[in-house]
Amino acid sequence: MTTRSNRSPDDSVAFSSERTFRVWRYGVGHYQLLLRAVPDETNGACLDLLFEGVAAMKLSARLESIEIAVASADETREIVEISGLPEIWAERSLALALRSRGGTGLVLCKRATALIGGADPVEAPDVSAEQNVIWSSR
Repeated sequence: MTTRSNRSPDDSVAFSSERTFRVWRYGVGHYQLLLRAVPDETNGACLDLLFEGVAAMKLSARLESIEIAVASADETREIVEISGLPEIWAERSLALALRSRGGTGLVLCKRATALIGGADPVEAPDVSAEQNVIWSSR
């Protein structure tokens, strides 16, 4: 099941899901990262996490039971250092921590979106009548 967090307002968790995501595609030319949870016996539709304007990432190939949160100051410094970009760039970006049962990943990007819909796990995400945005952050 996919949920928005019901935690307190000062908690940094913006999105959570019990589903298992895999790194599905990374396009260097378009600066896009796609994590996908494919349909299974409980969920009949794909759940995609699309990150756009990706400057840096540090991830496992598989993320089980994910929480997306604003990165801590230390995590932000780490991902900015990995990116090799000036710190001012990070001030105009999202530094996100992707916490899962297997550990924490980091993504430095301009936008993150969760899309649900589509039964074909091979299709690329396409915000259309078949997919609905259930969470977005810029």
